Amino acid sequence: MPRRGALQAGEKVQFTDRKSKKITDQLVSGGSTQTDHGIILHDDVIGRTEGTIVTTVTSKRETQISGGTPGHDKPKPWKAARAIGGWDYTVMRPRLADYVLSMPRGAQIMYPKDIAQVIQLGDIREGFNVLESGAGSGAMSLNLLDAVGESGHLTTIEMRPEFAKIAEANATLYYGERPDWWDLLTGDFDSVAATLPEHSFDRIMLDMLDPWNRLEQAYRVIAPGGVLVAYITTTTQMSRFCEALREAGCWTEPEIQETFERTWKAQGLAVRPDHQMIGHTGFLIVTRAMAPGFQALRKRDRATKDTVTDIDSLTPQQQAERLADLELRDISDRKLRKVLRDLGDQLHEIEPNSSEH
Repeated sequence: MPRRGALQAGEKVQFTDRKSKKITDQLVSGGSTQTDHGIILHDDVIGRTEGTIVTTVTSKRETQISGGTPGHDKPKPWKAARAIGGWDYTVMRPRLADYVLSMPRGAQIMYPKDIAQVIQLGDIREGFNVLESGAGSGAMSLNLLDAVGESGHLTTIEMRPEFAKIAEANATLYYGERPDWWDLLTGDFDSVAATLPEHSFDRIMLDMLDPWNRLEQAYRVIAPGGVLVAYITTTTQMSRFCEALREAGCWTEPEIQETFERTWKAQGLAVRPDHQMIGHTGFLIVTRAMAPGFQALRKRDRATKDTVTDIDSLTPQQQAERLADLELRDISDRKLRKVLRDLGDQLHEIEPNSSEH
């Protein structure tokens, strides 16, 4: 359930200053948050509502440098750091995207831009039974838990026990208690998935180095028509996974995409994009499971189109024939004559000007 009303000790809050710099911290009775402009006393925040302003108090630190020995450096005076404080921060409960970016992490997290696409393209909705492989720090798990809701269920398989502990702790802090619609299992994907019922999952999300090696068990546990989404970071992984899906025959033609994110500034007439953007973070590959006994439909490639054979593996004669085929396929004789004719006409137009010089 969403949290409303007065802020309580133990909750995570987000402090944002006038320069949009954000600090996320957990409220602790008697605690404080250190900023570049003094400290925020948590007791000044606990009991207040979201959308209020809190002001930092002066943080004056004095350090005594002990005196030197006779004949050496003279004792240094007391040093006092400059008094700072009086800086305003807006207090809000963090959005899930804010929480994910600020939470303690062991493994690299997925960015909100990719997580949002997983939820949308994977068609992950309330009440669904979802299988996730690769919990990492729990960024994707948190969003899947929110998407399926308490009426659904999430099963996460994580290879490393220490990562599973980090993901579980982050989820518990976010919800205030451990979500009871979540099974977090440790072990390798194939071994754990083999213990799960057949065709029992509506959706599968894979975030691992070698998803092409997990397709057999993934197909066994996913329901016909179920959606599988894989998040991978390199083009070689992408190619290998897509070819494995096609070779298996029981998955629909994979859809591949990546998302770029660019923020903008808009202040009066000064409207421009920010100089920095979040570019490539990973590829999303989406496919669906065919019913048992049915082969996925594939687009038929032209007979002359070979996207598999490496040209370096051919003999010199075969390479020459391949290049000749490419030339014939890329441009017909008729088109070639037209291109040469058009270029001749354009050259003719500049010849008088060239002779003048």
